[in-house]
Amino acid sequence: MSCVLLFNGNPYQHSIYLTSANAVSSSIYGMSTGITGYFNLRDINEDLQHRNSDLELELLNLKATLRKYQEVDYAMSTPVDSSLSRYNFIIAHVINNSVNRPHNFITIEKGSEDGIKPEMGVVDQNGVVGKINVVGPHSSRIISLLNSDLRISCKIKSSRQIGSLVWNGKNHREAVLEEIPRHTTFNKGDTIVTSGYSTSFPEGVPVGVIIDRLTDYDDNFYALRIKLFTDFSTLGTVRVIVDNMTDELKEVESDNEHNK
Repeated sequence: MSCVLLFNGNPYQHSIYLTSANAVSSSIYGMSTGITGYFNLRDINEDLQHRNSDLELELLNLKATLRKYQEVDYAMSTPVDSSLSRYNFIIAHVINNSVNRPHNFITIEKGSEDGIKPEMGVVDQNGVVGKINVVGPHSSRIISLLNSDLRISCKIKSSRQIGSLVWNGKNHREAVLEEIPRHTTFNKGDTIVTSGYSTSFPEGVPVGVIIDRLTDYDDNFYALRIKLFTDFSTLGTVRVIVDNMTDELKEVESDNEHNK
């Protein structure tokens, strides 16, 4: 009560009181506004996060759609000989790859749910890439041509002489064609293609060209240095070969084995 009388009876004290009260009120109001603003900003930030998420999903969907069109364009732009009508191709994108190890592998983003199976051959627009050896539901691993454990039956296109292609473990642009009989004639620049002696690769898929003959390799056979058509350091899109006669051929070959 005494404080009320003091402030009411003294104009100066009354003005000081009002000023202080207004300052406190302003401070409290400011704090309240700041707290309210903080929570509003949090709501706004959450809304922005949701919007960003929606935009990211939309961007991913657009990229997926664009990729499908690119796959169709890629498949249609690669000529396929009419003799290869028993084959289909599954377009896949490389998501992991190595070129500088003794045993190199390639991972693609297609798996069993897309029709991929072990032993299927893999090529790109230039030539042979490798062979499927591990398959998951949505991804697969390719044993690369740049893997000394992989051998592919190939031939010299001009002479049709067959040999075995294997990586030399050194240069990712070269391989070695082994077991070429010494009576074989060839020239530098001759093209090497697949022999067709497996269900993994059709006959005639390009592999590379002869660079030179390796000396002192074997007394009975030549070994040829081959420059590969495929540049494994720039792999992006590949084609997995589906041979529609694989099951039939395996059944026939199995019967042949049983009848021996």
